[in-house]
Amino acid sequence: MNRCSNCAEGLGKYHGSLSPGLNFLMPFIDKVAYKHSLKEIPLDVPSQICITRDNTQLQVDGILYFQVTDPMRASYGSSNYIVAVTQLAQTSLRSVIGKLELDKTFEERDIINAQIVQAIDEAALNWGVKVLRYEIKDLTPPKEILHAMQAQITAEREKRALIAASEGRRQEQINIATGEREAFIARSEGEKQAAINQAQGEAAAITAVADATAQAIERIAVAIQQPGGEQAVQLKVAERAVDAYGKVAADATTTLIVPGNMTEVSALIASAMKMIGTSKAS
Repeated sequence: MNRCSNCAEGLGKYHGSLSPGLNFLMPFIDKVAYKHSLKEIPLDVPSQICITRDNTQLQVDGILYFQVTDPMRASYGSSNYIVAVTQLAQTSLRSVIGKLELDKTFEERDIINAQIVQAIDEAALNWGVKVLRYEIKDLTPPKEILHAMQAQITAEREKRALIAASEGRRQEQINIATGEREAFIARSEGEKQAAINQAQGEAAAITAVADATAQAIERIAVAIQQPGGEQAVQLKVAERAVDAYGKVAADATTTLIVPGNMTEVSALIASAMKMIGTSKAS
């Protein structure tokens, strides 16, 4: 498909635009003066130095995409519409960059591109050209600025690393403290339960001993009430007394002190011996 349009002149005056396809011209009178492509044309905008709002030099180059929409205006509206579009793109770029600080130029490329397209498109209408889009290819600050930006980025990364490390140590200390607190609570609960169990065991043992002692005393009391019970108790006491004196006397290292009132001891022993003899005879 032919995407070209030509401007015809008759006797040196614009006669009309020839549409794509078959056209007829009068020899020696009409001629094709200009030829234009109606396709989208990429135009490389030369690199230039722009000054930012904070007085920093910035080398910028870009590419412009446009299309011829009116061949007559493109032929007679400007002597060279390509040069006109290129120069207007450069001046518009310098104007937009001058309103921004250096950091913003890297962050707002889309805004810069849109403002340049808007500024060029208004003026390019008289040249029969439609500006479609503009793209910044590269933004290059001076080497000193690049080194400073790299140092800033490095410092920012080191700062984030230090913050992350400190947060990690803080969380570690919190976890350790929490673990120690929970372990202490668990140990104290265990010790408490162990003390409770031990106290309950000791109480149960004391209760059992008291119950056994009470039962023994009760049985002894019942036995004493039986015939011969009192004599049996006296016999048991005498046997225990004789055994105790015997053991003390058998120990060579022990000095035996005999009570002054031997009558009571003798009577106790005699009574015990008599009861033992009576028990054996019966």
